[in-house]
Amino acid sequence: MRRIEPDVWAGLAMLLVCVGVGAPTLLGVTETWVPLPVWSALFAGLMLACLGAVVWEEDGKKAAWVCYAAAVVLGWLTVLTAPRAGWLPILLVFTATLSAYVAPRWAGPVVIALNTAVIAVTAGLAGADPTGIGLGALLYLLIQTAAVLSSVAIIREQRLRRELAEAHVELRAASVILADTARAHERLRIARELHDLMGHQLTALTLELEVARHHEGAAARTHIERADGVARNLLRDVRTTVGQLRADAPDLRESLDALVRDIPGLDVGISIDDVSLSEEVTLTLIRAVQEIVTNTIRHAGATSLRISIENTPGQAVKLTSVDDGRGSPELRLGNGLRGLRERIDAIGGDVRLDGSDGFRVTATVPAR
Repeated sequence: MRRIEPDVWAGLAMLLVCVGVGAPTLLGVTETWVPLPVWSALFAGLMLACLGAVVWEEDGKKAAWVCYAAAVVLGWLTVLTAPRAGWLPILLVFTATLSAYVAPRWAGPVVIALNTAVIAVTAGLAGADPTGIGLGALLYLLIQTAAVLSSVAIIREQRLRRELAEAHVELRAASVILADTARAHERLRIARELHDLMGHQLTALTLELEVARHHEGAAARTHIERADGVARNLLRDVRTTVGQLRADAPDLRESLDALVRDIPGLDVGISIDDVSLSEEVTLTLIRAVQEIVTNTIRHAGATSLRISIENTPGQAVKLTSVDDGRGSPELRLGNGLRGLRERIDAIGGDVRLDGSDGFRVTATVPAR
């Protein structure tokens, strides 16, 4: 079951408050300056416009701004046409707060100023004296300002927390790759030394023995031939060792455990079969997991991510990841996911993406 984020609960609570302050007027308890069905339509339009702004803001569409502008205007009309509805101006606090999430930064102060003017006019229409108008307008001005500033602070904290998690993953990935690179360089250095020192010496020994074999003496000839065989075997063993040093891959389980350990705000579980992979494939899987984790932190709004790497028939290895985030029915590949697909394609693998229920990545790569 997916966990509902605190800001979602806050939005639902605010929606219930708005319905609560509008309920007396909807039930006809409070007088309106327009027919009740018209006022009810204004109120319903306000709620729908706010909902549309939130929904389209998640998809990054400019339609969210249009919906928000409609919500602001409908809020004014709703309050002005029911001037004696008591706490109804709270609706304008809601629209002002929403600006922090769906509108440009400059829109918040503008909406607060215009809302305050509407509240002052509404108080005047309700028959309040100048002192009451001023105090009411000041009260709602302070409430709107506090609500918007609090929302901006929450958004900034969420952004910083997300950036911290992304930096954490990138730092761990860089550390893992750097360690693997250092090990690879060390293996190559040892391989070169073995080849240059022992390989050349044994080759020279073999040539010397080859010359000595043509000298006189049956007993010496027998021992020289045995020494020749030993030298050739040693040379073959050295070359085999050099080849193994060049082919050894970093430990996939250890590298991935280090990569996903202690990520702030995201619980990552990894399951890995006993797989045998080349260094190129191993490093590709490490980079793929890095991109999957970063993408989850940046876009999914998830709290849990499960990754598995398992053997499949046909000398292939399958990587599967699924999170409990919001998903994306209409997939739009950013630079990260395109890079993931290019890495997998480069080693002869295949990637499938599915955002219908959370976000799922399925990649198949050759075992060798």
